Amino acid sequence: MSLLATNYLTPSGREEAWRFTPLNRLGGLHDGSVDISDAESMTGPETAQAGVKISRVSRELLAPESQSDDVIVSRAQAECATVFHVEISPGIEVERAIHLRRVIERSGESELSRVRITVGENSRAVVIVENSGNLVLGEDIEIVLAPHSFLKFVTLQEWDAPAIYAARHHAIIDRDATFESVTVTVGGSLVRILPTVEFVASGASAELLGVYFAKEGQHFEHRIHVDHAVPKAKSRVNYKGALSGDKAHTVWIGDVLIRAAAEGTDTYELNRNLLLSDGARADSVPNLEIETGEIVGAGHASTTGRFDDEQLFYLMSRGVPMHEARRLVVRGFFSEIISRIGDEIIQERLMVGIDGELAKAGQ
Repeated sequence: MSLLATNYLTPSGREEAWRFTPLNRLGGLHDGSVDISDAESMTGPETAQAGVKISRVSRELLAPESQSDDVIVSRAQAECATVFHVEISPGIEVERAIHLRRVIERSGESELSRVRITVGENSRAVVIVENSGNLVLGEDIEIVLAPHSFLKFVTLQEWDAPAIYAARHHAIIDRDATFESVTVTVGGSLVRILPTVEFVASGASAELLGVYFAKEGQHFEHRIHVDHAVPKAKSRVNYKGALSGDKAHTVWIGDVLIRAAAEGTDTYELNRNLLLSDGARADSVPNLEIETGEIVGAGHASTTGRFDDEQLFYLMSRGVPMHEARRLVVRGFFSEIISRIGDEIIQERLMVGIDGELAKAGQ
């Protein structure tokens, strides 16, 4: 299925939302030149759990809960024939994490995807999305939290080297609901994710955590947007990245909007980047827009630098070789966030993979 017939405004690269993105590396997702297959690679767990329903439904039966001005997300919303829907019944605590995975029939194909995760009132669950393989994928994931619900949402980008992934992960959070997300990006040629939050009632909270490790030639971009449109909501953002290799490039944009009606808002965002070699580039842009002075707190911070000499000196003074000291510093840098995944097998797999990449880079 070609996208050429659709009438979307193709980005030129001069727009603020696209100025860091190498459009020529998006595989045609942004301009409609890509051929989209009919494949639907997302799959659910083999074992069902009480109170969890996983199905594919027609797009006519599950319209998007929110619109987006991102051209790739708009295409996914308009043109995906079905929606992969995870429904969590009200009033339950799901015993085991719900694992969603990609099963790719033919490497290198192109796909559009829509996913909806619906969490019922007073329910608690963990959803883990594991992306791997070689795919050109444009995706819209909508996460709807009913009042007093809780969801931990973990998404892992462990793509093969040629893969391209452009997606929005959009959470809509109702009264006194809590959303925690952990985004891990360690694979793919180009990954561009829009983690976004929309508060719709007071008492809601969101914590967005993320780690990324870009190697030679990789482009990883995370554009966070948190919309505080209601009173007494809380948000925290903490993303950490490391870069190693020539032309490794990461982009982190943290936009927080506190509207005039959002009195009692409490928000803070942080981004830290660790440069492990020459030739790597990290762009970090935190933004706060505040329309009311009646808030609990609002702040942001961003740092980019090389190894902490004091940490290295401390380890080496105790007999730890330089290469091992560097590895331990990087492990410590990432562990704060990776440990929040809550799955020891996944956590160790990620850290072993990072260790391997450091070894290849001679760090």
